[in-house]
Formats: sequence, structure tokens, C-alpha cells
Amino acid sequence: MRRLHEAHVAVLGAGYGGLRAAFGLARDVRVTLIDPADSFTERVRLHERAAGRQDVRHTLRPLLRASGVTHLAERVSRIDTAASEVHTDDGRVVGYDRLVYALGSRTGDPGPARPGRVFTAETAAELHRRLHGEFGRLTVVGGGPTGVETAAELAESHPEWDIRLVTAGQVAPGVSRRGRAHIRSVLTGLGVAIEEDHQVPDADDLDSDVVVWSASMVPNTEIAKAAGLTLDEHDRITVDPALRSTSHPEVYVAGDAAAAYTPVSGPLRMACATALPVGLHAARSVVRDLGGLEPRPLKFSYYAQCISLGRHDGLLQFVGRDDSPRDRILTGRAAALVKEQIVRTTVRTIVMTARSPRAARLIPGVN
Repeated sequence: MRRLHEAHVAVLGAGYGGLRAAFGLARDVRVTLIDPADSFTERVRLHERAAGRQDVRHTLRPLLRASGVTHLAERVSRIDTAASEVHTDDGRVVGYDRLVYALGSRTGDPGPARPGRVFTAETAAELHRRLHGEFGRLTVVGGGPTGVETAAELAESHPEWDIRLVTAGQVAPGVSRRGRAHIRSVLTGLGVAIEEDHQVPDADDLDSDVVVWSASMVPNTEIAKAAGLTLDEHDRITVDPALRSTSHPEVYVAGDAAAAYTPVSGPLRMACATALPVGLHAARSVVRDLGGLEPRPLKFSYYAQCISLGRHDGLLQFVGRDDSPRDRILTGRAAALVKEQIVRTTVRTIVMTARSPRAARLIPGVN
């Protein structure tokens, strides 16, 4: 039987969940991280990048050097589960004893659109260039946290643009009535027109010079589906309590691609707040599995939701362990400072765990 330190684990994706899993594994097994990017992008700051912030990426090389993880800067083209191999787009083949699938998610398809008119979080840098020195009508589609943060950030940084927020339901449906009232008040104060209960089939249906599409998130699971892994009705990979694929137990899933669930929290939403602890638990499960032990079930609970409203205001919504909103909220400058510290701590935690896996204890939400 192969010794634990001789085992090889391939981790697909260098986002929040993938990096956390890779660094959590590196002390015990050989790890190859497969991702074409040479940097880690703070997706929770992409609305800031659209407004002009520069530093939303962090070079991977020093983190990987500190952790001992091998980085293969290529794109995964397919997974051969029968042969336990990952194939990349340039013909490389990487064998594995266990696989961690952490390819995350992306903004849903806004439909056909004219070039230079429709943008998403993933094209934040292009959006910034489009807005610079221009003016007109800009519409943000989607009233979830991403849409709210984007509308507030752009209204504050680009007052010359006429900005509106359009959503199929209510703005920020996951927060309390008091929290929603604060969001509406701040957005209105920044000059954002809010249109609720407005369904937008695709971006071309809007009379707007620029559209920022934030209406939905889609898991990147096409490669998993092609490999035969079982997906749920939302195209997330179904997993057991230890985060193993229900159809292929040698594959573990972390981050937004996983249909993770706990009895306390219920189904986990797509978020940085869930990707980090799920990535950590996936690493722990793999190590126990390869060591001949039964992996333990994921334990996770929510504490709060944080929404930035420009650089000087925000909402800290306290929630129950199942993510249900409570009446208690924090707003204004204090909430903005708390949100900023949480985002900074996320990166600090990733850096610390690259150097010392024991720093994982600092991640809240995992018991």
C-alpha cells in the first residue's frame, strides 16, 4: 500500500476553494494545482476593479513556493475517471490518486449583445476602461449582493453615469427588512434608480448604453458532467457529507461547484464565505481517506452577510446558523470597515495557510 506522503492529489482550480484545499493537502501528500492563471483573483473585489481599483490579483508563485504545491499553468480539457487522469488542453496528462474539483462558478449568460455594451464581474477591467471618460445610462441587472455592490461602487466612482439597478424580485432578498431598507436608502442617495419585480430575459431587452449582468451564477461543471459525475438540478456536483462525489468517490469537490449541505446550514450558497471552509474540509477528507480512515462529515454554520455600499457605507447582516437574517444589523462607515477587514483577512488566511496549514483554525464557520 502506498504511503500517505507518496500519494498524489490533483486540484483543479486556483480560486478560494481550490487554493484552500491545495494548501491544506500539501503537508501530507504531493499536490499538483492545475489552473491556467498565474495569480489568484479576489472575486469579491471585482466590483471595485470595475470602479478603478488595481490590486485584486495576487501572484501565485510565492504562495506555491512556500507551500510546496506544484503549479501546472494549463487549462483542464477533460477528466478520465476510469484511468484516474486529468488531460489538459496542450496534451499533458496528470495521473492522480485523488482529485479535488474546484473550478468554481461564473456569471450566467446575458444573451447575445453588441460588442462593448454588456459586461460581467469577469470583465471588470474592460468595464472600467469602457466607463472612463464617457457618460450615459448604465444598467446593473441582478439585485443580489454582487449587483448591489456593483451599482453602489459605480455610482460612487462614476457620478457622470445615469445608473439603475434592475432585479426580478426584491433588492437583496437574503437580508432583513431593516437591512433592505438601508440598501435602498444608500443606493437612492447615490443616485441609483431601483426597479424591482422587473424580469429581464437578456441584456438586449434593455435600453441602456452599458449593461452589467449580475443576474445569476453558474457552476463550472461542464467538465465534470462530461466525465460522468452526477450533478443536481442546479448543475452542481452532488456530494456526500464528506464532500465526495456521490457517483465517483475518488473525486472530492470544493467551492461553488459542490452541492454541499449540512443539517445545520442547509444547502450552502455560492460564496467566498463557503468556498474557504469547504476547501479546507475537502483537504481534511482526502487526507483521512488516503490514510485509511473514514472522512468526517462537513460541519458548517453561517454568522453574517457583508455587503459593501461604496467605499464609505455597508451592511453587516447578522444571520442564523442556517443563513436566515436576524433583525440585528450594522450599517454605515463601521460596516464598511468590517467588510474591508473581512476581505483582507480572507487573503491573509490564504497566505498563512500556504506557509502553515495549522492556520486553518482561523477560518470561521468550520467546527
